[in-house]
Amino acid sequence: MTHSTRIVGALTLLLLVGCAGCTGDDEETKQAAALQPIAVREQASSIVKGDDGYVVNWAGVLANTNPWHFGEHVVATVVAKNSQGKEVVRLEQPLDAVPPAGTLPFTGQVVTQDKPADVSIAYRPARWHQAGRIVSAFQPFPVREVLTDRTADGDYLVTGYVGTPYVIPARSLAVTALLRDKQGKLLGGGSTFVDNVQAGQKRRFIMQIKSVENTRDIASAEVTARTWGSSSRPFEQLALGGSLPLNTVKPKMPPFAKDRGRQAPLAGADRP
Repeated sequence: MTHSTRIVGALTLLLLVGCAGCTGDDEETKQAAALQPIAVREQASSIVKGDDGYVVNWAGVLANTNPWHFGEHVVATVVAKNSQGKEVVRLEQPLDAVPPAGTLPFTGQVVTQDKPADVSIAYRPARWHQAGRIVSAFQPFPVREVLTDRTADGDYLVTGYVGTPYVIPARSLAVTALLRDKQGKLLGGGSTFVDNVQAGQKRRFIMQIKSVENTRDIASAEVTARTWGSSSRPFEQLALGGSLPLNTVKPKMPPFAKDRGRQAPLAGADRP
């Protein structure tokens, strides 16, 4: 083989490898184009005068209609402007991964000394990650014994307990409360974190929310828990580790001494 022949062969190999990479990129691009974008199901914002300034609070619900993909690395850009149109708040909030065929309730809060007049929220498109399990494997985290109360200083207190349906301990969970009026309209909300949730146990959470001027308008608190992190990895690790059995208590009733009766006939069997 001559020197020139070797050069031509090497160039041909590089072209083939490059085309293969282009084909993979094209497939990923086509797949991403076929997926439905993350939808903003609802959102709300509020401005409340606090002791240290003006409390800007926002809450929303994002929806992922794609049944096999997580929506990752979604970022919310929150901008608040004063009455003259000047920005007094600009904040980028990385959001947690949105599960397949699921929703993501989220909240945020910031304090500013300048009085805002309006708040707007924009969202960066999600990056897509194909789930390693079917949708039913990603079970919700149970939230129990939720109590609410209005404090004397105008805050709204939400307490309760969160557990896990998985065998592997959940290192960190984000607990979110969405506050609604009697008609179900979203008014605001708050979030907190609970760490090291063990199988078969429950951990307490406390949220002191200042996002509604008149707490008498609040009729209900919708509380949910989810894995913390902008990627699907924490949720998928829990799902791959397996879920707890539904029945964990052995039956206490002794077995029957004898059969209680003959077996019922099968459907469609001939009767005498």
